[in-house]
Amino acid sequence: MERLLLLVEQHGLRLVERSGPSLGGFEPSTSTIRIEPGLSSRATCSVLAHELGHAVLGHVATSDDLVRDRQEQRADEWAARLLITARSYADAEQLRGPHAASLAFELGVTVEIVRAYQRLLRRGAVALVE
Repeated sequence: MERLLLLVEQHGLRLVERSGPSLGGFEPSTSTIRIEPGLSSRATCSVLAHELGHAVLGHVATSDDLVRDRQEQRADEWAARLLITARSYADAEQLRGPHAASLAFELGVTVEIVRAYQRLLRRGAVALVE
């Protein structure tokens, strides 16, 4: 979590804990990341990393469903690269098998982040082991 907070600071972002229509959000006009209060630590880290991905990748709100879906996928993949190492993923899979929910528990992230990492593996965008 400390690493994520440092990234928030380094990118000149503001972090607020406030309820909203989703677990988190990024508002480019105010450089603000919103996180839903009361989330588990693994959900908080995953959502914060995802929203950081939106900020770092320069995403803006859009009404185009295809663009929005692609932005969501890229933010998840950015977060997955940040939160999961090849070694930790390999160790978790050896211990738990390929089941995404079990891997998420073992890695301390959400299922969405595990699935994003698995997409990166399938595309060869990350190595299986370091």
